[in-house]
Amino acid sequence: MNRRTAFVPPPQHTTRPTLRGRFGMSASTHWLASSSAQAVLERGGNAFDAAVAGAFVLHVVEPHLNGPGGDMTGLIATADDPRPKVLVGQGVAPAGATIEHYRGEGLDLVPGAGALAAAVPGSVDAWLLLLRDHGTWELADVLAFAIEYAEEGHQISPRVAHTIAQMAALFREHWPSSAELWLPGDSVPEDGAVLRLPAYAATLRRLVKEASGAADRAGRIDAARSAWGTGFVAEAVEEFVRTPHRHADGGDHAGVITRADMAGWSASYEEPVTLDFHGVTVCKIGPWGQGPALLQTLAILAGFEPHEIDPSTADGAHRVLEALKLALADRDAHYGDADVALDVLLSEEYAAARRALIGPEASHEFRPGDVGGAPAYRPPLITEYLGPEAGAAAGEPTVSVAGATRGDTCHIDVVDRWGNFVSATPSGGWLQSSPTIPELGFCLGSRLQMTWLDERSPSALRPGRRPRTTLTPTLLLKDGRPWCALGTPGGDQQEQWQLLYLLRVLVGGYTPQQAIDAPALHTTSMPSSFWPRTWTPGGAVVEDRLGDEVISALEQRGHVVTRSGDWSLGRLSAVTRDPDTGLLEAAANPRGAQGYAVGR
Repeated sequence: MNRRTAFVPPPQHTTRPTLRGRFGMSASTHWLASSSAQAVLERGGNAFDAAVAGAFVLHVVEPHLNGPGGDMTGLIATADDPRPKVLVGQGVAPAGATIEHYRGEGLDLVPGAGALAAAVPGSVDAWLLLLRDHGTWELADVLAFAIEYAEEGHQISPRVAHTIAQMAALFREHWPSSAELWLPGDSVPEDGAVLRLPAYAATLRRLVKEASGAADRAGRIDAARSAWGTGFVAEAVEEFVRTPHRHADGGDHAGVITRADMAGWSASYEEPVTLDFHGVTVCKIGPWGQGPALLQTLAILAGFEPHEIDPSTADGAHRVLEALKLALADRDAHYGDADVALDVLLSEEYAAARRALIGPEASHEFRPGDVGGAPAYRPPLITEYLGPEAGAAAGEPTVSVAGATRGDTCHIDVVDRWGNFVSATPSGGWLQSSPTIPELGFCLGSRLQMTWLDERSPSALRPGRRPRTTLTPTLLLKDGRPWCALGTPGGDQQEQWQLLYLLRVLVGGYTPQQAIDAPALHTTSMPSSFWPRTWTPGGAVVEDRLGDEVISALEQRGHVVTRSGDWSLGRLSAVTRDPDTGLLEAAANPRGAQGYAVGR
């Protein structure tokens, strides 16, 4: 069957064009970050300079979705060396973050908000490492965009205003430092209000100042990293978390992160995990994240004919959902910052065995495979949390179980004319994750909520180990050369929404914008990575544009379907470069009226 007729044809008109050019492309979840990144390219910077500039802008313009106290993961490839690398900006659990301590605090789960949920902040150090090793610009020039928006202000989006409104009562009653920052004049800012972050601007300026005495560009960047990890930032973090404050469980706890924890960790690079699918090599982060779950799903679906895995058809959507359930069950049973048997999990034999489990009806079971001779770990399967009521500060700020969007993590992709690629997903440290540290102008993240207080789990809370993050960008290679960078916010949905894009582009022949615009769906039939860690057996969330006929057929197969509206699921962006011709493309998500791609 012809690849371009195997799938339901895409609509003739897209919400936006797939951008095309030769100079450079930037795409992200906010137009100001995309424009700032592109401005760097226009002024002679490369993709790495541009991505770092855009990322620090995201801290300012999407504060409900990420912050400097959070984390990031990235995939990069340079024009000189096309072999992709993972940029590891996921910090580890502090030395005091032990299961015994948290159990002693009366906890059965790591809270979804508050300093006990904070891993070592990894985002800033990772971006500075990337700038030092692969960028060309000075630190002061790269940070100038974020400093300007933080000092002069920018007009906030409806989602920022809505998030602050949700948090207002908690801020006033329990997090006064956050109230002072986000409730100017003790009032909730309205959509379009000008938001200024002077304390964060001062933090960035101090990083630049403390770095200015070094002899060369690399030394200046390393001096800024030191000021962050061992200097004034680390000192302020340790001092602030000593005071107990309200957490998502309803109790008041002190944090455990210290200056020594921050000094003992630094960002790094490592090799990606890869899988070949329909002529393309798909590159992901390792099993300390959920990246291999996408590869497992692709391996399962590779055994079907192209027309059998079209997500826009009832049969295809069913197979996609069932394959995702199997891969995500393996994620929860086997993945973690430890030795994981990826040689088995990504093998053709294992994929075939998993594929054989897909029947005509929707599974409502949790079905991990047994790998390595030991029974698979089975996390608690909770359909309703019976502890304290989950407040506005709980969990991850993206998509509720019912599919309602409340915001997202962030994502940025950049490619330049030389063939340098960046795909990165910054997150954590959003304004609702923990109280603001006044002298720094930001708060800590809450990634440790993805760990279990159970030693048997491969993703148990362990000092010095990375939590199993949901942050998972993607890089695609053709004939061993970088071709496409893509990703999306969305927590547990990140792999799921990227899967739809890959199927529609690689198998269905869609253009990038057609694939992003196409109706989306995902499963909730796995334990959530976010507090309070519930699941919906057989759950499937779909955009109404999938069509009544397809949705009805899924329900008849036993899927517990939640309709989420016409344009609600997915926050994808993508950039491409043909390695033979140098021609570039870019596309970004229209949902939420915030993401944008720019380029020429």
